[in-house]
Amino acid sequence: LAVLAEQGRAQRFMFPRPMTQKPGLNFSFSGLKTCVYTTLQAQRDAILRDPSLKADIGHAFQEAMVDTLRIKCRRALQQTSITRLVIAGGVSANQRLRQVLTHALPSVFFARPAFCTDNGAMIAYAGCQRLLAGQYDDLSITVKPRWPLAAMPRIA
Repeated sequence: LAVLAEQGRAQRFMFPRPMTQKPGLNFSFSGLKTCVYTTLQAQRDAILRDPSLKADIGHAFQEAMVDTLRIKCRRALQQTSITRLVIAGGVSANQRLRQVLTHALPSVFFARPAFCTDNGAMIAYAGCQRLLAGQYDDLSITVKPRWPLAAMPRIA
């Protein structure tokens, strides 16, 4: 997406900055993703005639994501009086996010790109720790989209 977004034109499309008008630090990008999807569907024929429109949509999507994260990160620092922020995980590899947060926040640190990996490693680690703690289920488990790591039993 970042490579595509770099080729896009600014201001061609504008997408919402989700949940930035609501107090608190919660995130939900489902509405933004739906907005991008419906825009792609509406522009399907135009994209066939002018493939650069896809880059314009990618640019607008990346800007909406980065701007939302900038707003939420700044708010988090203000609400907690914390002065330093560490950005990690796969999203921290995004160069536009790094650029915006570096200029918007007083003290922000990023993991080296080699360590900016997908959450899959964290999920696998959490699963491994639960297995080592004796927790396992058969294939009839109930999906838990939100399963806090704090709920994980400690291993001696």
